[in-house]
Amino acid sequence: MKRLATLLLAAAACLAVPAAAQEINYTAAETLQLPRDTFFGAVAGVATNSKGHVFVYSRTGTPVATLGGARPFVRGGSVLTEFDGNGKYVRSVGKNLYGALAAAAVRVDRNDNVWIVDAYSGMVIKFDPQLRILLMLGRKPESVEVPAQPNMGRAPAGAPPASGMQADLFEGPTDVAWDNDGNIFVADGTGNARVAKFTRDGVFVKSWGSRGSAEGQFKAAQSIALDAAGNVYVADRGNNRIQVFDNNGAFKSSITTAGNPQAICISPGAHQYLFASNSNPANDIDAGGEIYRLELNGTVTGRFGRAGLPIREFNGVNAIDCRTANQLYVAEMGNWRVQKVTLH
Repeated sequence: MKRLATLLLAAAACLAVPAAAQEINYTAAETLQLPRDTFFGAVAGVATNSKGHVFVYSRTGTPVATLGGARPFVRGGSVLTEFDGNGKYVRSVGKNLYGALAAAAVRVDRNDNVWIVDAYSGMVIKFDPQLRILLMLGRKPESVEVPAQPNMGRAPAGAPPASGMQADLFEGPTDVAWDNDGNIFVADGTGNARVAKFTRDGVFVKSWGSRGSAEGQFKAAQSIALDAAGNVYVADRGNNRIQVFDNNGAFKSSITTAGNPQAICISPGAHQYLFASNSNPANDIDAGGEIYRLELNGTVTGRFGRAGLPIREFNGVNAIDCRTANQLYVAEMGNWRVQKVTLH
């Protein structure tokens, strides 16, 4: 009888750990080579282009304020850095860029244009592959006539809390993504709690979301990605879920199998995977930290990593680049680095 009870307990334990959640074998390394005596600071974003070049958007902690009219004007504070396919330093921009204050994300679109998202300036900036500015969405608060926009960054009268303006006025934007037609989707994300949609030319279309925990609401719209069908995936950090919407913002489903996601990415190709980071909180480097690989329906196919300081561990993951499903770049706010991760 005792032996039978032991066998039954062992079987129950096996059933409690789904095979899909098993650990993925992986290797990791720091491959990016900064100039001597230069450091990233908190790394908010990482992205790659079609040539294998790597772009990193990080917070340097050196903003500069100057007086102009009735307000101080602040610039700098974050830097966009480019590396070639071998990790060799190419160049940096942003040291004196008006909209580069507190890096939130960097993404590269299908035409190798580079986009940065800045949390403090409230701007999304598009560069061409040579890092020349092409388009800007959002406006720094200091550049807006406050009396003319009394609700800027807050919900208009009668709107749900933190639903934002129906415009390109962001408060705490966190990420950007595109569909196959080039339409732009911005996660506007921590000050507001919404997703804003624009045409490929930057014309505002609509936005959806507000502060809350119901379907279509967000605690924080922290990261955003689109699949090949144009569905929109939003990491709702604080509500422990990834919400899925159609291209026009209609709620479709909620994925709750990846912890409390802060960074998400969808790989290209015929079989797309959703990667999501259960990033540890800033005040606890021992909690969570693992990265999940999921099917687009939320089924977990594996996980890797944990919170910590050494290579192969993660601290404050804020972005994942998954241009290929087996080779990722992971940006860490807490460890001030980017790890190149290879899944085996």
